[in-house]
Amino acid sequence: MDVHFKKYHGLGNDYVVIDPNVHDVAMTEANIRLICDRNFGVGSDGILYGPILGGEMPSLRILNPDGSEAEKSGNGLRIFAKYLFEKRYLPSKTFRIQTLGGIVKVEVKDETANLIRINMGPVTFVSGEIPVAGESREVVDEALDVNGVTYQATCLSIGNPHCVIPMATVKEETARAIGPFVETHPMFPNRINMQIVRVIDRANIDIRIWERGAGYTLASGSSSCAAAAASHKLGLVDGDVTVHMPGGTLDIEIGDDGQIHMTGPVEGTFEGTFHPDLEKRLARA
Repeated sequence: MDVHFKKYHGLGNDYVVIDPNVHDVAMTEANIRLICDRNFGVGSDGILYGPILGGEMPSLRILNPDGSEAEKSGNGLRIFAKYLFEKRYLPSKTFRIQTLGGIVKVEVKDETANLIRINMGPVTFVSGEIPVAGESREVVDEALDVNGVTYQATCLSIGNPHCVIPMATVKEETARAIGPFVETHPMFPNRINMQIVRVIDRANIDIRIWERGAGYTLASGSSSCAAAAASHKLGLVDGDVTVHMPGGTLDIEIGDDGQIHMTGPVEGTFEGTFHPDLEKRLARA
């Protein structure tokens, strides 16, 4: 039986949705790598595997192109919310999704689920909760040595770990150059996502992103939340922030209660089935 999939993007950050209730595929590291490969597979920045039903709410697995599993993804969650809405899994425009990084609350803002607002939950800057090595502390404006160069880093978790580095200018080349070394820095025992950020004004920031397990990416929802939250913690921006990325913009709201809300677009691109030649290379569940 041909394996059916759908593909979407959030600001150029693209995911394949594989629904185990339609056709299942074993989510082994080798299979994930092959499906995400842009030359030998379907090609994507990751796989959204779900909904996994049976609990109080649908669950989602977020799988990186290197075969690892992410706790949370802002763009992935908006995409998955659109998929759930399109497939009529849920009767309402407001619902919840269970991830490894916690429960998120979703609000579909239009009739086609092209604009979605998500409560991403609270952030924490506490080292043990991110995690960051060393004594227990808030990791705010802390020196981080990367290949002999010292950067000022603020680290946090929004269900997944982030390292935010302010810079006077932000470029793709810089993110690609230092991202792999920040991701795997010994200070971060579970690896980490990295954002370099330039503050435009108190309501706008510009970022470039290196994602753990995926590499350089045009946009990221959780990275936008993290960069906005870190900039707010440093006193550089107010509570409502527009985050600018090569793929587009997201609106981030930082509540007085510490809750982070993200609003942004999502679009479908295509759907199809795996070719029998590809299926032969995939271990069926």
